[in-house]
Parts: sequence; C-alpha cells; structure tokens
Amino acid sequence: MKTHGKKFRAASERRDQNKAYESKQAIALVKDMAFAKFDESVEVAIRLGVDPRHADQVVRGTVVLPAGTGKTMRVLVIAAGAKIQEAQEAGADFVGTEFLAKIKDGWLDFDVMIATPDQMGQIGQLGRVLGPRGLMPNPKAGTVTFDVAKAVRESKGGKIEFRVDKGGNVHAPIGKVSFTPDQLESNFTALMDTIVRSKPAAAKGVYIRNVAISSSMGPGVTVDTTPFR
Repeated sequence: MKTHGKKFRAASERRDQNKAYESKQAIALVKDMAFAKFDESVEVAIRLGVDPRHADQVVRGTVVLPAGTGKTMRVLVIAAGAKIQEAQEAGADFVGTEFLAKIKDGWLDFDVMIATPDQMGQIGQLGRVLGPRGLMPNPKAGTVTFDVAKAVRESKGGKIEFRVDKGGNVHAPIGKVSFTPDQLESNFTALMDTIVRSKPAAAKGVYIRNVAISSSMGPGVTVDTTPFR
C-alpha cells in the first residue's frame, strides 16, 4: 500500500479534505502547502461530465494564460521562404526545414512545433516520433498556420493546450508556486472560462463535476464548482 511522506502528511493537515474552497482560498492553500526545494508547478485537475468515447464529446482546445506558464518554451518553426524571417523576428528558437532531418536522427530539443500548412506533408512522415510526445502540429491547436509570428508569440507568452483523457479528466498547468496569488488566479480563471466555453453540445447533465488544484508534490485542494455551473 502506498504511503505518503512526512512532509506530505503535514501539508495535508492544513486543509479540510471535506471542504470545497473558493479558488482564491484554494490557491493560497496550495502555495502554503508546497514543501519541495524547487519551484513546483501548480496544476489543475478537472473532472468533466462527458464521455470521451464519443467524438462529439471530446473536449480539446488552447488557452493563453495571462501570467504565462513560468516555463521557457523552446519553439521550432518548420517553414520556408519569407516565413523563416517572420518566425525569427517573432522569437522562434529554431527555424527551417532542415530540422526535419535532425528529428529523424533523434533530435527533440524543443517544446512546441509550429508549421505552415505547405510543410505538413513532410512532417506527417514523422508522426510516429512526434505524435506520442504531443509535438505534432495541429490546426485546432493553432500550430499549423501561415501566421507563424502570432503562433510563436502565443507559444512563448503562455499558450497551453488541453484535452480530455479517457476518464473524462483534463489536467493543465497554471503556473509556478513562485507566482503571486493574483497571477495564479488570473491563469485559473482563463483556463476555466475556456473549458466552460468548450462544453460539447452533446454533453448532458452536470458538465464541471469536480475541480482540484495542487502543486507538483503537494496534496490537492478541492475547488467549489458552483461558479462554473
């Protein structure tokens, strides 16, 4: 049977497991309970009232977190011609079609791949490498576009992608423990607003069932879902 460490148990005693907190209270508790020696991520887990086995109930989308993610994103842009300079001026870390050969050889030192539509034929051949790692560009995520400058700026500025898993849950980061409460609150609100707007028409009953916030190593804090119903 799995048991938690002494620090985790001590942190857990600071919250009421049977209480659903307002988001501001939950965020304050998460920050207070964080005990790791590194700057932990703050993550949100959302239980949705959908059945992902049906295509018309899959919840997927992107959101730009107002305060960023706290992580420096390495952006690769696969493009040619004038789009190369456009991507470079927008702040892309790697630009050019020559990186496709490097990926075939095992290079994966990037966090986001953005591509122009005309390059997707070549990128599709790398599906087995990029797909399982969540690196394949996708039009729905805004990473297949001719407006590479906007895509690069959004990726660098705090854009995240979310997708419901097989159990009907969405997991997403909203920043770091070192963020201020207001920064975490603004990111949390942006995420929840986007999730609510992404409700499938086919979803019946209660849509937002449970929400919890936690740090990477700390215990979760249940959030009152009333504002999202």
